[in-house]
Amino acid sequence: MLRRGAQRLRGLPLPSCPGRLRSVGSPEGKEKLSSSTETKWKDRAETVIIGGGCVGVSLAYHLAKAGMKDVVLLEKSELTAGSTWHAAGLTTYFHPGINLKKIHYYSIKLYEKLEEETGQVVGFHQPGSIRIATTPVRVDEFKYQMTRTGWHATEQYIIEPEQIQEMFPLLNMNKILAGLYTPGDGHIDPYSLTMALAAGARKYGALLKYPAPVTSLKPRPDGTWDVETLQGSIRANRIVNAAGFWAREVGKMIGLEHPLIPVQHQYIITSTIPEVKALKQELPVIRDLEGSYYLRQERDGLLLGPYESQEKMKIQDSWVTSGVPPGFGKELFESDLDRIMEYVEMAMEMVPVLKNADIINIINGPITYSPDILPMVGPHQGVRNYWVAIGFGYGIIHAGGIGRYLSDWILHGEPSFDLIELDPNRYGKWTTTQYTEAKARESYGFNNIVGYPKEERFAGRPTERVSGLYKTLSAKCSMGFHAGWEQPHWFYKPGHDTQYRPSFRRTNWFEPVGSEYKQVMQKVGVIDLSPFGKFNIRGPDSVRLLDHLFANVIPKMNCDTNPFEAGLDYFVKLNKPADFIGKQALKQIKAKGLKRRLVCLTLTTDDVDPEGNESIWYKGKVVGNTTSGSYSYSIQKSLALAYVPLELSKVGQQVEVELLGKNYPATIIQEPLVLTEPTRNRLQKNGRKDKA
Repeated sequence: MLRRGAQRLRGLPLPSCPGRLRSVGSPEGKEKLSSSTETKWKDRAETVIIGGGCVGVSLAYHLAKAGMKDVVLLEKSELTAGSTWHAAGLTTYFHPGINLKKIHYYSIKLYEKLEEETGQVVGFHQPGSIRIATTPVRVDEFKYQMTRTGWHATEQYIIEPEQIQEMFPLLNMNKILAGLYTPGDGHIDPYSLTMALAAGARKYGALLKYPAPVTSLKPRPDGTWDVETLQGSIRANRIVNAAGFWAREVGKMIGLEHPLIPVQHQYIITSTIPEVKALKQELPVIRDLEGSYYLRQERDGLLLGPYESQEKMKIQDSWVTSGVPPGFGKELFESDLDRIMEYVEMAMEMVPVLKNADIINIINGPITYSPDILPMVGPHQGVRNYWVAIGFGYGIIHAGGIGRYLSDWILHGEPSFDLIELDPNRYGKWTTTQYTEAKARESYGFNNIVGYPKEERFAGRPTERVSGLYKTLSAKCSMGFHAGWEQPHWFYKPGHDTQYRPSFRRTNWFEPVGSEYKQVMQKVGVIDLSPFGKFNIRGPDSVRLLDHLFANVIPKMNCDTNPFEAGLDYFVKLNKPADFIGKQALKQIKAKGLKRRLVCLTLTTDDVDPEGNESIWYKGKVVGNTTSGSYSYSIQKSLALAYVPLELSKVGQQVEVELLGKNYPATIIQEPLVLTEPTRNRLQKNGRKDKA
């Protein structure tokens, strides 16, 4: 039985220590003094960053390195205080979303070279990681994720049980079916990482001040800010809230309620385990998804971190109602081994050497969750020049990439790629504290559940955003959730299976949706579009504004592509007088010529359909990716839109689309497949032009 050792805690609270726990991170990191050695003060700043955790320090590093003068970071106590110092420090290329993979990728590549650049040891270990599948549906999930890997820079492989045992010989292999292996994954010492980023930030000219708690934020008519601290006042062109679990308090200073919840996360550290010490190379990080825990090597022992179910996990309720205690910085909560014992026992079954291991530390510290577990990053609506980088449940792996992403956005006016899922404005007044708490519980407890396409999560629903028909329709249909709104997804009929049954294949909504399609196309139907937003543009310069925003009648598909690649050149008027956003860039793109083009594909599949971001194969190589896909009830085939190289973009070209580990034949076809009224009008207009 895993037991508490000679230095065991016996469930008593860990001491409130002003410094870091030495056993949490790598031994290489050096302790920092409790206050900065900076003696100078600046009255003016281009950017003031509030918060000295790894995310805030990373942003200071990136802004200063990119050439911004007068970057000031203000930390209320000392660098890493809050959630950074006690983090387990996991780093992974993996993310189920395609956009955040780019953030993870950049972070790891930065951490690999940071020690050489700054001269600060970061304690970075890269033994790789293995996600464990012990059920057939997990194997499907791995195949689903692999379809998105081919066109990304990161390596990822499905490996057999024999390979898993070779890489992690301490595992009980009885239930293991497969593994998702990611080379280059690992862990880093969060304290040393932050100190290295801080050294880099100072090297490039940033000022890091601590202790310097912010006491007041006052917006000025010209869009600048007066930032008040106990050490003095700074006039800033912009402020960035990167205050971790203090972010709600910072937001309240300017009348904003950021939907963030502090949750308790525990992990345990063992003493030396002989079988671990005898290994010739470091073990890969293990994520036992059914057991809902991660496990990695910590020196000659092991570190185990579970994610409890939403019923068992604990929110720090007093912080929600009364705020964070003023003096809290590098303290921990009382440990509660009983709360996680169910998961510890599953880990002992999977890694039997744990049964005889001694516990030397139980870490129970605060981390911050947003309702959907994703951070909030970017400029905030309703307040000029107020930016946020908050709500990081996984701040260590996000810190590097988010620092670069925000730096690019601040310096160049737009981000380097699309990360709409992190938009801080995705929440609104409908996001109540009760909703935020319910979703945070759900998100924490769902950390390791199967990630299905078209997933629905039901905690906290419905919000106040319901249409007048909600009560009438809710018992007759399956509702989806969009920006707080409940919207019918599909309707039940007698004899239908009405349960929510997510799947990687066609499921119980497939036939009913086909019937609805037929009803709407051949007869009549009503579609609830309540979640759709509308903009009312008023004022004497409204036409000039729209002429500047729009290339013609639509906005400029985003950061990752352009209208010419997407075949939307007929919507772009480069010869119109107005200098619309993106005009000069589009002229340059047109002059250089295209390398890829968006095409429409029909697929020959069985019970699985594309949905977007799958890999496109040609002659054994990945050549592109789908952007969207579905089953077409009109032509009775699967369809997908995809970007392919220009030389493979002609009608009739044969390619393959990867779906759940299998490549399906696909053919490029001529659009449009269905002559809708706008299409008919455009074709008629083009026909008249041709005759003329």
